[in-house]
Amino acid sequence: MSKTTSGECEHGHEHDAAPHHHHHHHHASGNIKVAFFLNLGFTLVEGVGGMITGSTAILADAVHDLGDCFALAQAWYFESISGEKSSARYSYGYKRFSLLGAFISTVVLLTSSLFVLVHAIPRILEPHKPDAGGMILLAIIGVLVNGIAMAKLSKESGMNAKVVALHLLEDVLGWVAVLVVAVVLYFWDIPVLDPLLAIIITLYILSGVVKNLKAMLPVFLQAVPAELDIALITREIEAMERIHAVHHAHLWSLDGVHTVFTAHLEVDTLLDAEAYMQLKERIRALVDRYGLYHSTVEIEYPGEACRNVLSA
Repeated sequence: MSKTTSGECEHGHEHDAAPHHHHHHHHASGNIKVAFFLNLGFTLVEGVGGMITGSTAILADAVHDLGDCFALAQAWYFESISGEKSSARYSYGYKRFSLLGAFISTVVLLTSSLFVLVHAIPRILEPHKPDAGGMILLAIIGVLVNGIAMAKLSKESGMNAKVVALHLLEDVLGWVAVLVVAVVLYFWDIPVLDPLLAIIITLYILSGVVKNLKAMLPVFLQAVPAELDIALITREIEAMERIHAVHHAHLWSLDGVHTVFTAHLEVDTLLDAEAYMQLKERIRALVDRYGLYHSTVEIEYPGEACRNVLSA
């Protein structure tokens, strides 16, 4: 009869990491919450300021920030539930909800960036000069507000927080561009600089969007994380005493941070209780060394048919 080494070793490792993760998850959620309210409040100021200054660039950015508010709101929600314990419906817990939030944020960022491009390109052909003084004031406030929000998220390791930080980086760079253009417009009549810089910054942000999508797709497709070598891990297990072979080895990430490993281990002889516990301890040490969040291995005795083969 096959046995699973789930009890003490792998789950013990997972439980030891729980308090740290619980703190990290609430910290990330709290930072996203602060970023959301900062962004929402300034979006309202930005919309009014854009109408007062007559700056279409600021009004377009207000629409863009409104999209960011949506992205931050859903990111806050998904991050807040991503640390919940497993349930009958979601047996692995809710960590992949954070990944879903990162994907939605990326789509919003892509859409809003394209919106900026669609409005900025025609302005190159027909530029007009807005109130440069008002633009300077709004730009300084914009850099400060978005900079504070971005600083709170820049050190988070979760993919969701990273994508939200990219939203805020776009806003900071956008406001720096507005500030530079506003200062130039204050002294010289070169209104074409406004849409030109907006296009350059948006293209830069779009390159970051593509990078995030490339990082997310392998996680969605349950690919082996780039920093881990499943062949190397399999060889290490096969080199252990009493292990004849390893098959059905799988390694994937729940959310870009927490990794799951499963495998079937064929032993070369029947194991007594002491040998069985020693094998579990060696697997636990391997799980710790590679930083695996969750692992499950099934022991198959000599001559035992693999259940996966039978069900295939």
